[in-house]
Amino acid sequence: MVVGSGPNGLAAAIALARAGRTVRLLERNAELGGSVRSSDLGFPGFVHDTCASVFPMAIASPFLRSLQLERHGLEWIHPPACAAHPLDEGRAALLWRSLDETAAGLGLDGEAWRNLVRPFAERAEDLFADILAPPHWPRHPALLLRFGLPGIQSAAGLARRRFREPEARALFAGLAAHAVQPLEKAGTAAFGLLFALLAPACGWPIVRGGAQRLTEALAAEFVRLGGAVETGREVADLGQLPPARAVLLDVTPRQWAAMAGKRLPSRARARLGAYRYGPAVYKIDWILSGPIPWSAPACAQAATVHVGGALEEVAAAEAAVGRGQVPPRPFVLVVQPSLFDPARAPAGMHTAWGYCHVPLGSGADLTGAIESQVERFAPGFRARIQGRHVFSPPTWEAHNPNCVGGDIMGGSMDLRQLLLRPRPQADPYATELPGVYLCSASTPPGGGVHGLGGWFAARAALRRELR
Repeated sequence: MVVGSGPNGLAAAIALARAGRTVRLLERNAELGGSVRSSDLGFPGFVHDTCASVFPMAIASPFLRSLQLERHGLEWIHPPACAAHPLDEGRAALLWRSLDETAAGLGLDGEAWRNLVRPFAERAEDLFADILAPPHWPRHPALLLRFGLPGIQSAAGLARRRFREPEARALFAGLAAHAVQPLEKAGTAAFGLLFALLAPACGWPIVRGGAQRLTEALAAEFVRLGGAVETGREVADLGQLPPARAVLLDVTPRQWAAMAGKRLPSRARARLGAYRYGPAVYKIDWILSGPIPWSAPACAQAATVHVGGALEEVAAAEAAVGRGQVPPRPFVLVVQPSLFDPARAPAGMHTAWGYCHVPLGSGADLTGAIESQVERFAPGFRARIQGRHVFSPPTWEAHNPNCVGGDIMGGSMDLRQLLLRPRPQADPYATELPGVYLCSASTPPGGGVHGLGGWFAARAALRRELR
Protein backbone atom coordinates (compact mmCIF):
# COMPACT_ATOMS: atom_id res chain seq x y z
CA MET A 1 0.00 0.00 0.00
CA VAL A 2 1.32 3.45 -0.97
CA VAL A 3 -0.31 6.68 0.22
CA GLY A 4 0.42 9.81 -1.81
CA SER A 5 1.20 10.10 -5.51
CA GLY A 6 4.00 12.64 -5.70
CA PRO A 7 7.03 11.47 -7.68
CA ASN A 8 8.34 9.59 -4.63
CA GLY A 9 5.03 7.86 -3.98
CA LEU A 10 4.75 6.84 -7.62
CA ALA A 11 8.36 5.65 -7.64
CA ALA A 12 7.75 3.53 -4.54
CA ALA A 13 4.63 2.02 -6.06
CA ILE A 14 6.44 1.21 -9.31
CA ALA A 15 9.41 -0.31 -7.51
CA LEU A 16 7.13 -2.59 -5.48
CA ALA A 17 5.12 -3.58 -8.54
CA ARG A 18 8.29 -4.31 -10.49
CA ALA A 19 9.24 -6.70 -7.70
CA GLY A 20 6.03 -8.62 -8.35
CA ARG A 21 4.04 -7.33 -5.38
CA THR A 22 0.36 -6.38 -5.48
CA VAL A 23 0.25 -2.63 -4.91
CA ARG A 24 -2.55 -0.14 -4.36
CA LEU A 25 -1.84 3.61 -4.57
CA LEU A 26 -4.14 6.04 -2.72
CA GLU A 27 -4.30 9.77 -3.52
CA ARG A 28 -6.41 12.43 -1.78
CA ASN A 29 -6.82 14.60 -4.89
CA ALA A 30 -8.69 13.89 -8.09
CA GLU A 31 -5.38 14.02 -9.98
CA LEU A 32 -2.10 12.31 -9.29
CA GLY A 33 1.23 14.10 -9.03
CA GLY A 34 1.68 16.01 -5.78
CA SER A 35 4.05 18.83 -6.76
CA VAL A 36 4.40 17.56 -10.36
CA ARG A 37 1.15 18.78 -11.85
CA SER A 38 -0.11 21.19 -14.48
CA SER A 39 -3.24 23.32 -14.64
CA ASP A 40 -4.75 26.19 -16.60
CA LEU A 41 -5.11 28.04 -13.25
CA GLY A 42 -8.34 29.58 -14.49
CA PHE A 43 -6.92 30.67 -17.86
CA PRO A 44 -8.39 28.29 -20.49
CA GLY A 45 -5.96 27.37 -23.24
CA PHE A 46 -2.87 27.88 -21.08
CA VAL A 47 -0.75 25.23 -19.34
CA HIS A 48 1.02 26.15 -16.11
CA ASP A 49 3.24 23.87 -14.05
CA THR A 50 1.91 24.46 -10.58
CA CYS A 51 5.21 23.59 -8.87
CA ALA A 52 8.10 21.61 -10.41
CA SER A 53 8.79 22.64 -13.99
CA VAL A 54 12.44 21.97 -14.90
CA PHE A 55 13.82 18.48 -14.30
CA PRO A 56 17.60 18.04 -14.20
CA MET A 57 17.30 15.70 -11.22
CA ALA A 58 14.78 13.50 -13.03
CA ILE A 59 17.24 13.02 -15.89
CA ALA A 60 20.01 12.28 -13.38
CA SER A 61 17.93 9.80 -11.38
CA PRO A 62 19.11 6.23 -12.01
CA PHE A 63 15.66 4.92 -11.07
CA LEU A 64 13.62 7.20 -13.34
CA ARG A 65 16.03 6.58 -16.21
CA SER A 66 15.48 2.84 -15.84
CA LEU A 67 11.73 3.15 -16.45
CA GLN A 68 11.88 4.08 -20.16
CA LEU A 69 9.01 6.52 -19.69
CA GLU A 70 9.26 7.64 -23.31
CA ARG A 71 7.16 4.59 -24.24
CA HIS A 72 4.29 6.27 -22.37
CA GLY A 73 4.61 9.45 -24.42
CA LEU A 74 7.01 11.41 -22.20
CA GLU A 75 9.09 13.83 -24.26
CA TRP A 76 11.88 15.99 -22.89
CA ILE A 77 12.67 19.41 -24.34
CA HIS A 78 16.22 20.66 -23.83
CA PRO A 79 16.53 24.44 -24.30
CA PRO A 80 19.86 25.55 -25.81
CA ALA A 81 21.07 26.82 -22.41
CA CYS A 82 20.33 25.29 -19.02
CA ALA A 83 20.15 28.52 -17.02
CA ALA A 84 20.77 32.23 -17.44
CA HIS A 85 21.67 34.85 -14.84
CA PRO A 86 21.16 38.48 -15.95
CA LEU A 87 23.20 41.30 -14.53
CA ASP A 88 22.85 45.07 -14.89
CA GLU A 89 23.74 46.88 -18.11
CA GLY A 90 22.42 44.10 -20.33
CA ARG A 91 24.99 41.50 -19.31
CA ALA A 92 24.27 37.86 -18.48
CA ALA A 93 26.09 34.68 -17.53
CA LEU A 94 24.83 31.45 -19.06
CA LEU A 95 25.09 27.82 -18.02
CA TRP A 96 25.24 25.75 -21.22
CA ARG A 97 25.03 22.01 -21.70
CA SER A 98 28.59 22.21 -22.98
CA LEU A 99 31.07 22.84 -20.17
CA ASP A 100 33.49 24.42 -22.63
CA GLU A 101 30.78 26.78 -23.89
CA THR A 102 29.95 27.82 -20.32
CA ALA A 103 33.63 28.44 -19.60
CA ALA A 104 34.06 30.41 -22.85
CA GLY A 105 31.37 32.85 -21.74
CA LEU A 106 32.92 33.52 -18.34
CA GLY A 107 36.01 35.40 -19.50
CA LEU A 108 38.86 35.35 -17.01
CA ASP A 109 36.99 32.84 -14.85
CA GLY A 110 36.38 30.32 -17.62
CA GLU A 111 39.31 28.09 -16.74
CA ALA A 112 38.49 28.22 -13.02
CA TRP A 113 34.89 27.16 -13.78
CA ARG A 114 36.09 24.34 -16.01
CA ASN A 115 38.56 23.10 -13.41
CA LEU A 116 35.88 23.13 -10.71
CA VAL A 117 33.20 21.24 -12.64
CA ARG A 118 34.97 18.94 -15.11
CA PRO A 119 36.25 16.26 -12.67
CA PHE A 120 32.68 15.62 -11.54
CA ALA A 121 30.93 16.02 -14.89
CA GLU A 122 33.20 13.33 -16.36
CA ARG A 123 32.17 10.87 -13.62
CA ALA A 124 28.68 12.14 -12.96
CA GLU A 125 26.96 8.75 -12.73
CA ASP A 126 29.49 7.50 -10.19
CA LEU A 127 29.04 10.64 -8.13
CA PHE A 128 25.23 10.55 -8.31
CA ALA A 129 25.29 6.96 -7.03
CA ASP A 130 26.86 8.24 -3.80
CA ILE A 131 25.32 11.66 -3.21
CA LEU A 132 21.76 10.80 -4.30
CA ALA A 133 21.44 8.01 -1.76
CA PRO A 134 20.87 7.46 1.97
CA PRO A 135 23.97 7.50 4.21
CA HIS A 136 26.18 4.54 3.29
CA TRP A 137 29.78 3.53 2.77
CA PRO A 138 30.57 5.27 -0.55
CA ARG A 139 31.17 3.24 -3.67
CA HIS A 140 33.62 5.85 -4.92
CA PRO A 141 35.19 7.32 -1.77
CA ALA A 142 37.99 9.26 -3.49
CA LEU A 143 35.52 10.93 -5.87
CA LEU A 144 33.10 11.74 -3.05
CA LEU A 145 35.92 13.22 -0.97
CA ARG A 146 37.03 15.34 -3.91
CA PHE A 147 33.45 16.63 -4.27
CA GLY A 148 33.12 17.19 -0.54
CA LEU A 149 36.19 19.40 -0.19
CA PRO A 150 34.68 22.30 -2.16
CA GLY A 151 31.09 21.24 -1.40
CA ILE A 152 31.42 21.60 2.38
CA GLN A 153 32.25 25.29 1.94
CA SER A 154 29.75 28.13 1.84
CA ALA A 155 28.65 29.02 -1.68
CA ALA A 156 29.45 32.69 -1.16
CA GLY A 157 32.93 31.89 0.15
CA LEU A 158 33.75 29.49 -2.67
CA ALA A 159 32.53 31.94 -5.32
CA ARG A 160 34.66 34.75 -3.92
CA ARG A 161 37.77 32.58 -3.69
CA ARG A 162 37.44 30.79 -7.04
CA PHE A 163 36.18 33.55 -9.32
CA ARG A 164 37.29 37.09 -9.99
CA GLU A 165 34.51 38.58 -12.12
CA PRO A 166 30.82 39.26 -11.36
CA GLU A 167 29.46 36.90 -14.03
CA ALA A 168 30.89 33.63 -12.68
CA ARG A 169 30.25 34.65 -9.08
CA ALA A 170 26.60 35.48 -9.82
CA LEU A 171 26.07 32.33 -11.88
CA PHE A 172 27.35 30.13 -9.06
CA ALA A 173 25.29 32.04 -6.48
CA GLY A 174 22.09 31.49 -8.46
CA LEU A 175 22.77 27.77 -8.71
CA ALA A 176 23.58 27.50 -5.01
CA ALA A 177 20.39 29.37 -4.06
CA HIS A 178 18.50 26.17 -4.91
CA ALA A 179 19.65 25.08 -1.45
CA VAL A 180 17.03 27.49 -0.02
CA GLN A 181 19.51 28.57 2.65
CA PRO A 182 21.75 31.58 3.30
CA LEU A 183 24.71 31.32 0.94
CA GLU A 184 27.13 31.92 3.80
CA LYS A 185 26.17 28.56 5.35
CA ALA A 186 28.56 25.64 5.18
CA GLY A 187 27.55 23.05 2.62
CA THR A 188 25.69 25.39 0.25
CA ALA A 189 28.57 25.19 -2.24
CA ALA A 190 27.61 21.54 -2.81
CA PHE A 191 24.29 22.67 -4.27
CA GLY A 192 25.95 25.13 -6.61
CA LEU A 193 28.43 22.51 -7.75
CA LEU A 194 25.73 19.85 -8.19
CA PHE A 195 23.52 22.08 -10.35
CA ALA A 196 26.55 23.23 -12.34
CA LEU A 197 27.60 19.68 -13.19
CA LEU A 198 24.03 18.60 -14.00
CA ALA A 199 24.22 20.81 -17.10
CA PRO A 200 26.97 18.93 -18.96
CA ALA A 201 25.99 15.61 -17.37
CA CYS A 202 22.34 15.52 -18.41
CA GLY A 203 20.85 18.97 -19.08
CA TRP A 204 17.99 20.95 -17.52
CA PRO A 205 14.93 19.85 -19.54
CA ILE A 206 11.24 20.68 -19.40
CA VAL A 207 8.44 18.29 -20.35
CA ARG A 208 6.59 18.80 -23.60
CA GLY A 209 2.98 19.59 -22.74
CA GLY A 210 3.65 20.32 -19.07
CA ALA A 211 4.91 18.62 -15.93
CA GLN A 212 1.68 16.62 -15.65
CA ARG A 213 2.93 14.51 -18.57
CA LEU A 214 5.73 13.18 -16.35
CA THR A 215 3.18 12.16 -13.70
CA GLU A 216 0.98 10.57 -16.36
CA ALA A 217 3.91 8.56 -17.68
CA LEU A 218 4.80 7.32 -14.19
CA ALA A 219 1.17 6.39 -13.52
CA ALA A 220 0.96 4.57 -16.86
CA GLU A 221 4.05 2.54 -16.00
CA PHE A 222 2.58 1.65 -12.60
CA VAL A 223 -0.69 0.49 -14.18
CA ARG A 224 1.23 -1.45 -16.85
CA LEU A 225 2.89 -3.38 -14.03
CA GLY A 226 -0.50 -4.29 -12.58
CA GLY A 227 -0.83 -1.53 -9.97
CA ALA A 228 -4.19 -0.14 -8.85
CA VAL A 229 -4.87 3.59 -8.34
CA GLU A 230 -7.58 5.16 -6.21
CA THR A 231 -8.03 8.95 -6.26
CA GLY A 232 -10.19 10.97 -3.88
CA ARG A 233 -8.95 8.80 -0.96
CA GLU A 234 -7.65 11.04 1.80
CA VAL A 235 -6.00 9.14 4.63
CA ALA A 236 -6.06 11.14 7.86
CA ASP A 237 -5.52 8.13 10.14
CA LEU A 238 -3.75 4.80 9.67
CA GLY A 239 -6.92 3.09 10.83
CA GLN A 240 -8.57 4.05 7.54
CA LEU A 241 -6.22 1.78 5.60
CA PRO A 242 -7.12 -1.80 4.68
CA PRO A 243 -4.74 -4.53 5.86
CA ALA A 244 -1.39 -4.58 4.01
CA ARG A 245 1.97 -6.25 4.56
CA ALA A 246 3.70 -2.88 4.15
CA VAL A 247 2.54 0.73 4.00
CA LEU A 248 4.64 3.45 2.37
CA LEU A 249 3.68 7.06 3.04
CA ASP A 250 4.63 9.94 0.76
CA VAL A 251 4.15 12.47 3.57
CA THR A 252 6.32 14.67 5.78
CA PRO A 253 6.90 14.05 9.52
CA ARG A 254 4.03 16.36 10.49
CA GLN A 255 1.46 14.40 8.48
CA TRP A 256 2.96 11.11 9.66
CA ALA A 257 2.59 12.09 13.32
CA ALA A 258 -1.04 13.05 12.74
CA MET A 259 -1.81 9.82 10.88
CA ALA A 260 -0.17 7.64 13.52
CA GLY A 261 -1.76 9.48 16.45
CA LYS A 262 -1.50 7.70 19.79
CA ARG A 263 0.03 4.65 18.14
CA LEU A 264 3.35 6.48 18.44
CA PRO A 265 5.10 6.67 21.81
CA SER A 266 5.52 10.18 23.21
CA ARG A 267 9.29 10.15 22.65
CA ALA A 268 8.81 9.39 18.97
CA ARG A 269 6.23 12.15 18.64
CA ALA A 270 8.67 14.59 20.24
CA ARG A 271 11.36 13.65 17.71
CA LEU A 272 8.94 14.18 14.83
CA GLY A 273 7.91 17.51 16.31
CA ALA A 274 11.55 18.61 16.28
CA TYR A 275 11.81 18.13 12.52
CA ARG A 276 12.59 21.51 10.97
CA TYR A 277 10.86 22.90 7.89
CA GLY A 278 12.73 25.36 5.70
CA PRO A 279 11.82 28.68 4.12
CA ALA A 280 8.69 28.94 2.03
CA VAL A 281 8.06 29.95 -1.55
CA TYR A 282 5.94 32.78 -2.96
CA LYS A 283 5.11 32.05 -6.61
CA ILE A 284 3.40 33.97 -9.41
CA ASP A 285 2.25 32.39 -12.67
CA TRP A 286 1.87 34.89 -15.50
CA ILE A 287 -0.08 35.11 -18.72
CA LEU A 288 1.99 37.30 -21.08
CA SER A 289 1.25 38.99 -24.38
CA GLY A 290 4.78 38.26 -25.54
CA PRO A 291 8.06 36.76 -24.33
CA ILE A 292 9.83 38.37 -21.38
CA PRO A 293 11.85 41.25 -22.95
CA TRP A 294 15.23 40.60 -21.32
CA SER A 295 17.83 43.35 -21.69
CA ALA A 296 20.33 40.54 -22.25
CA PRO A 297 18.87 38.68 -25.27
CA ALA A 298 20.85 35.54 -24.37
CA CYS A 299 18.40 34.97 -21.48
CA ALA A 300 15.89 33.80 -24.08
CA GLN A 301 18.12 30.75 -24.68
CA ALA A 302 17.22 29.20 -21.30
CA ALA A 303 13.97 28.06 -19.72
CA THR A 304 15.40 28.86 -16.27
CA VAL A 305 16.52 32.40 -15.42
CA HIS A 306 17.97 33.31 -12.02
CA VAL A 307 17.01 36.91 -11.30
CA GLY A 308 18.76 38.66 -8.46
CA GLY A 309 21.82 40.50 -9.71
CA ALA A 310 25.32 40.08 -8.36
CA LEU A 311 26.52 37.53 -5.81
CA GLU A 312 26.29 40.07 -2.99
CA GLU A 313 22.62 40.80 -3.80
CA VAL A 314 21.63 37.15 -4.04
CA ALA A 315 23.43 36.40 -0.78
CA ALA A 316 21.78 39.35 0.96
CA ALA A 317 18.31 38.23 -0.14
CA GLU A 318 18.79 34.65 1.04
CA ALA A 319 20.39 35.83 4.30
CA ALA A 320 17.33 37.97 5.03
CA VAL A 321 15.06 34.95 4.60
CA GLY A 322 17.35 32.97 6.90
CA ARG A 323 16.81 35.64 9.58
CA GLY A 324 13.05 35.32 9.20
CA GLN A 325 12.72 38.56 7.20
CA VAL A 326 11.07 39.27 3.86
CA PRO A 327 13.78 40.46 1.44
CA PRO A 328 12.97 43.80 -0.23
CA ARG A 329 14.86 42.72 -3.38
CA PRO A 330 14.36 38.95 -3.48
CA PHE A 331 16.24 36.37 -5.49
CA VAL A 332 13.69 35.22 -8.08
CA LEU A 333 13.75 31.95 -9.98
CA VAL A 334 11.97 32.51 -13.30
CA VAL A 335 10.88 29.78 -15.73
CA GLN A 336 9.69 30.62 -19.26
CA PRO A 337 8.58 27.28 -20.78
CA SER A 338 6.43 28.56 -23.64
CA LEU A 339 9.55 29.83 -25.44
CA PHE A 340 10.40 26.18 -26.12
CA ASP A 341 7.01 24.47 -25.89
CA PRO A 342 4.30 26.23 -27.93
CA ALA A 343 1.66 23.91 -26.47
CA ARG A 344 1.80 25.92 -23.24
CA ALA A 345 -0.09 28.95 -24.64
CA PRO A 346 -2.27 30.07 -27.56
CA ALA A 347 -0.48 31.52 -30.58
CA GLY A 348 1.17 34.85 -29.82
CA MET A 349 0.82 34.42 -26.04
CA HIS A 350 3.24 33.09 -23.44
CA THR A 351 3.37 31.65 -19.95
CA ALA A 352 6.05 32.18 -17.32
CA TRP A 353 6.36 31.96 -13.59
CA GLY A 354 8.63 33.33 -10.90
CA TYR A 355 9.08 32.51 -7.24
CA CYS A 356 11.17 33.79 -4.38
CA HIS A 357 11.97 32.46 -0.92
CA VAL A 358 10.19 33.90 2.12
CA PRO A 359 10.04 32.93 5.80
CA LEU A 360 8.03 29.80 6.60
CA GLY A 361 4.31 30.54 6.70
CA SER A 362 4.77 34.17 5.66
CA GLY A 363 1.62 36.06 4.75
CA ALA A 364 3.51 38.90 3.04
CA ASP A 365 2.56 39.96 -0.50
CA LEU A 366 5.66 39.68 -2.71
CA THR A 367 3.94 40.31 -6.04
CA GLY A 368 5.31 43.81 -6.43
CA ALA A 369 8.82 42.87 -5.29
CA ILE A 370 9.05 39.88 -7.65
CA GLU A 371 7.75 41.79 -10.65
CA SER A 372 10.05 44.73 -9.90
CA GLN A 373 13.06 42.40 -9.96
CA VAL A 374 12.03 40.95 -13.33
CA GLU A 375 11.29 44.44 -14.71
CA ARG A 376 14.75 45.55 -13.63
CA PHE A 377 16.35 43.08 -16.03
CA ALA A 378 13.53 43.05 -18.59
CA PRO A 379 12.13 46.60 -19.05
CA GLY A 380 8.62 46.41 -20.41
CA PHE A 381 7.85 43.11 -18.68
CA ARG A 382 4.98 44.51 -16.61
CA ALA A 383 3.27 45.88 -19.71
CA ARG A 384 3.03 42.34 -21.10
CA ILE A 385 1.26 40.84 -18.08
CA GLN A 386 -2.30 39.91 -19.04
CA GLY A 387 -3.10 37.80 -16.01
CA ARG A 388 -1.51 36.32 -12.91
CA HIS A 389 -2.11 33.61 -10.33
CA VAL A 390 -0.41 33.64 -6.92
CA PHE A 391 0.65 30.77 -4.69
CA SER A 392 1.44 32.18 -1.24
CA PRO A 393 2.78 29.94 1.56
CA PRO A 394 -0.72 29.27 2.97
CA THR A 395 -2.11 28.38 -0.47
CA TRP A 396 0.84 26.06 -1.12
CA GLU A 397 -0.08 23.99 1.91
CA ALA A 398 -3.75 23.92 0.91
CA HIS A 399 -2.70 22.79 -2.58
CA ASN A 400 -0.34 20.10 -1.26
CA PRO A 401 -0.21 19.32 2.50
CA ASN A 402 3.40 18.16 2.11
CA CYS A 403 4.30 21.82 1.48
CA VAL A 404 4.10 22.63 5.19
CA GLY A 405 4.02 26.40 5.66
CA GLY A 406 4.93 26.80 1.98
CA ASP A 407 8.13 24.72 2.20
CA ILE A 408 8.27 22.84 -1.13
CA MET A 409 11.42 20.86 -0.20
CA GLY A 410 9.92 18.61 2.46
CA GLY A 411 12.01 20.17 5.23
CA SER A 412 15.11 22.28 5.71
CA MET A 413 18.00 21.20 3.47
CA ASP A 414 20.78 22.37 5.76
CA LEU A 415 23.80 20.11 6.12
CA ARG A 416 22.73 18.24 9.25
CA GLN A 417 19.13 17.61 8.30
CA LEU A 418 19.95 16.80 4.68
CA LEU A 419 22.20 13.95 5.76
CA LEU A 420 20.07 12.69 8.66
CA ARG A 421 16.50 13.35 7.57
CA PRO A 422 13.96 12.74 8.95
CA ARG A 423 15.92 11.69 12.09
CA PRO A 424 19.19 9.91 12.87
CA GLN A 425 18.73 6.13 12.56
CA ALA A 426 20.11 3.18 10.62
CA ASP A 427 17.18 2.99 8.20
CA PRO A 428 15.89 6.50 7.46
CA TYR A 429 12.74 5.16 5.76
CA ALA A 430 11.48 2.88 8.56
CA THR A 431 9.15 4.37 11.16
CA GLU A 432 8.49 3.45 14.76
CA LEU A 433 5.58 1.26 13.64
CA PRO A 434 6.38 -2.13 12.08
CA GLY A 435 5.63 -2.32 8.37
CA VAL A 436 5.21 1.46 7.92
CA TYR A 437 7.74 3.50 5.94
CA LEU A 438 8.17 7.11 4.86
CA CYS A 439 9.02 7.69 1.20
CA SER A 440 8.76 11.47 0.77
CA ALA A 441 11.14 14.37 0.19
CA SER A 442 11.61 14.32 3.97
CA THR A 443 13.76 11.21 3.52
CA PRO A 444 17.14 10.93 1.74
CA PRO A 445 18.21 12.25 -0.66
CA GLY A 446 15.82 15.13 0.02
CA GLY A 447 13.85 17.48 -2.19
CA GLY A 448 13.83 17.35 -5.97
CA VAL A 449 12.00 15.38 -8.64
CA HIS A 450 14.05 12.19 -8.76
CA GLY A 451 11.83 9.55 -7.17
CA LEU A 452 14.76 8.23 -5.18
CA GLY A 453 13.16 8.58 -1.76
CA GLY A 454 10.40 6.31 -3.00
CA TRP A 455 12.78 3.86 -4.64
CA PHE A 456 14.99 3.47 -1.56
CA ALA A 457 11.97 3.20 0.76
CA ALA A 458 10.50 0.45 -1.43
CA ARG A 459 13.81 -1.41 -1.32
CA ALA A 460 13.81 -1.16 2.47
CA ALA A 461 10.26 -2.53 2.63
CA LEU A 462 11.15 -5.35 0.25
CA ARG A 463 14.12 -6.32 2.40
CA ARG A 464 12.30 -6.24 5.72
CA GLU A 465 8.64 -6.98 5.06
CA LEU A 466 8.21 -8.44 1.59
CA ARG A 467 11.04 -10.93 1.16
